Amino acid sequence: MSHYIPENLPSKIQHFIDGQFVDSIGGETFDVLDPVSNESYVQAAAGQKADIDLAVAAAQRAFKTGPWPRMLPRQRSRVLHKIADLIEARDQRLAELETFDTGLPITQALGQANRAAENFRFFADLIVAQRDDTYKVPGRQVNYVNRKPIGVAGLITPWNTPFMLESWKLAPALATGNTVVLKPAEFTPLSASLWAEIFREAGVPDGVFNLVNGLGEEAGDALVKHPDVPLISFTGESRTGQIIFGNAAPFLKGLSMELGGKSPAVVFADADIDAALDATVFGVFSLNGERCTAGSRILVERPIYDDFVARYAERAKNIVVGDPHDPKTEVGALVHPEHYDKVMSYVEIGKTEARLVAGGGRPEGLETGNYVSPTVFADVAPDARIFQEEIFGPVVAITPFDTDEEALELANNTRYGLAAYIWTNNLKRAHNFSQSVEAGMVWLNSNNVRDLRTPFGGVKASGLGHEGGYRSIDFYTDQQAVHITLNEAHSPRFGTAK
Repeated sequence: MSHYIPENLPSKIQHFIDGQFVDSIGGETFDVLDPVSNESYVQAAAGQKADIDLAVAAAQRAFKTGPWPRMLPRQRSRVLHKIADLIEARDQRLAELETFDTGLPITQALGQANRAAENFRFFADLIVAQRDDTYKVPGRQVNYVNRKPIGVAGLITPWNTPFMLESWKLAPALATGNTVVLKPAEFTPLSASLWAEIFREAGVPDGVFNLVNGLGEEAGDALVKHPDVPLISFTGESRTGQIIFGNAAPFLKGLSMELGGKSPAVVFADADIDAALDATVFGVFSLNGERCTAGSRILVERPIYDDFVARYAERAKNIVVGDPHDPKTEVGALVHPEHYDKVMSYVEIGKTEARLVAGGGRPEGLETGNYVSPTVFADVAPDARIFQEEIFGPVVAITPFDTDEEALELANNTRYGLAAYIWTNNLKRAHNFSQSVEAGMVWLNSNNVRDLRTPFGGVKASGLGHEGGYRSIDFYTDQQAVHITLNEAHSPRFGTAK
């Protein structure tokens, strides 16, 4: 299979600090691989504590003395809309780079570019329409809320849809007047390097946006522990989230963490089975299965179980696996050989725990690259590792249930609680089940289509706090209460007794 390489790849990937592309102070670098050849195609600057210090100092200067936090909302809004225009104008290039760097199918990468632009438009509109609370006690007191940007936000993003997930944090952080230091995932730094030119062209002042590449243990760790970074927004694994939580504790930082998932898709016998099949196949095999909200445990009511498993396996076998740059490809290459090895180890574990009905190895004809056949296990017991642990690849576990109570027990039987998908035409059951399931987000008879106004976040090991809509505004601002007395201030007169 010929290996597509985009034109005009950078000769190196640098940091972007205070309006300048720079190498690491100590010259440290790391190799970046493409997931089809697994060969290094570029060296990226590996940020250390000294580089983070430089970036935070630039962001702090821009916050304390620069124009960005002091602009009128309408002025910032115009800049954010310009950013969205520039993203849309570059969508083909962005998708091409993202696909090359991540192994995501090109059609899905294109969708991510459009979603990134929409994130900026949404917050550009929201800050102009923003209103805050006022409380009155007639004739006595007026109290109002004064929102203020907090300072330097540390943004740490994952490798699974890098550019889109960066936009998700950058848009609200910048819209509210903060300055930022972004640390993208080390596996996928390519598309993040586009932000610098986009922001510069849109008129974002120097120092407002800073980018430091590097490893989580070095650059990420230094950002979390920096005393002048009051906010950390992190998306990634639950274990890493626990480490960040501990390291941020001495500084009492604001934390927003969107962590792992092992989300259930519950299919009742009265559901529209064709629609449920379409959604549950897409829900775990889109984005190569590398998505935190993947419905990776499918719970199916007994009367339809055998038929559902057979039809699901047939669909999985027919999924087009191949070159991520081919528009016909539905599942591309996993992001990195380390991750490929992890996913393949779970495939082998699954073979000892359950019944393999599709996939289970490397697709024929794809001898190199991080390719995994869409893999389906049936009759998966709730104590199986493939039922309990996040695999983050094109692997799904299907389990039968007999009663609503058993379905709920199975759905809630993991440490995670990010999303849940419920397929039923019984209105009462739909609402009762939705409200009882331990998940931050529930989709009823629908796939993962998200309204940007709604809160995004998980419960249990899946996260801390919510972003999205006004929740993002809340996270990135201080809400200062200002109290005004409208009549004489009556205070007890201490110290006047004779």
